[in-house]
Amino acid sequence: MQVTPWDVEGVIDYDRLIEEFGMRPFSEVLGEIENPHILMRRGAIFGHRDYWRIVEAMKAKEPWAVMSGFMPSGLPHFGHKMTMDEIVWHQKAGGKAFIAIADMEAHAVRGLSWEKTRELALEYIKSIIALGLDTNAIIYFQSKSDHVKDLAFELSAEVNFSELRAIYGFDGETKLAKMFIAAIQAADILHPQLLEFEGPKPVVVPVGADQDPHMRLTRDLAARASIFSFEQIKGGLRIRSRKGRDYLDALKDLNFETRFYEEHADVFGNIDEIEREVRSIEVKLGGFAFIPPSSTYHRFTTGLTGGKMSSSKPESYISLLDKPEEAGKKVMKAFTGGRATAEEQRRLGGEPEKCVVFELYSYHLIEKDDELKQIESDCKEGRLLCGKCKKIAAELVRNFLKEHQEKMEEAESRFEDYIIIGL
Repeated sequence: MQVTPWDVEGVIDYDRLIEEFGMRPFSEVLGEIENPHILMRRGAIFGHRDYWRIVEAMKAKEPWAVMSGFMPSGLPHFGHKMTMDEIVWHQKAGGKAFIAIADMEAHAVRGLSWEKTRELALEYIKSIIALGLDTNAIIYFQSKSDHVKDLAFELSAEVNFSELRAIYGFDGETKLAKMFIAAIQAADILHPQLLEFEGPKPVVVPVGADQDPHMRLTRDLAARASIFSFEQIKGGLRIRSRKGRDYLDALKDLNFETRFYEEHADVFGNIDEIEREVRSIEVKLGGFAFIPPSSTYHRFTTGLTGGKMSSSKPESYISLLDKPEEAGKKVMKAFTGGRATAEEQRRLGGEPEKCVVFELYSYHLIEKDDELKQIESDCKEGRLLCGKCKKIAAELVRNFLKEHQEKMEEAESRFEDYIIIGL
């Protein structure tokens, strides 16, 4: 198993990913979420980092944001739709939505021209609008966002080549532009907390597990770029200054019992209230006061021929721009969890957990849980054969694409209703 931001190979063991990457299982927070998305309740979202911050903000109706992005290196497909659906769900749950068009990454890592990245980017923008993105979102091209590029420069001062080599495997042949993309992506994630966007707040980033190295680096950079650090102690928080002892003096007017020492201050009281007040002080001092970003991790969308669905492998995916009839034909050729013969499947039943078609049902095509459970039961008990199952899925895909592409045409005429930086 190899999982990096640019390559995914082998059989993916998600329990092992949780353990090796230091994530938490999403199941531990699922019960706290009102009306969870189908990707949550069906286990497609399997891991998280600090999602409790988002849950608490939802419940308290405090400001928070959702941020993710898309590299326009190929046509948007059902794998991208997962992330789009998650962004839209979080926006409707109360989060401010930020969507990055990663044209700098596509140019530096994939070698695409700026003209091509722009052409492809428009399809991603139309698709997420067609899937229900509200107009209060902020969509931007990395190359046109001064907020992102300026913050990336500030963050790049906090990381060195040895660390990038350890995280990403960069070597002497790695281009500087590709290294700088790591800072750009950290800035993508953190810039919703800038004063221009109403300051520090919890931010969740829905991604696939291959993007977790970016999250780990960004969470570290969020701490390094801020003035104050927090360490929980009995009855409160220990506050340290990364920028020198003088900054601790600014905490003398805290509305909490505070004990000062040479290198830190111990503050006693409700830790959430302490942290909020200290971050407010930092912002007044000109600091970032970044809250470490939260993240959710969804399973990789399986390609039609097995393996990960990838924009670089046209045979592996159904594009959101495919002609409905052509997409239907792709479904009819898809890898399934069926047995070698119809007789064997009737006797032993199918294996929906190995089936690309059943995954399409679970993640994209069937909203009602009881309807999905019936298909799963009929498959396992041999009552539903693969040919009939594929025909049902192909029809659902055709209908979805027909409706989605009509909404995409309408979305293009509504661009002026949205904030799209760089269009």
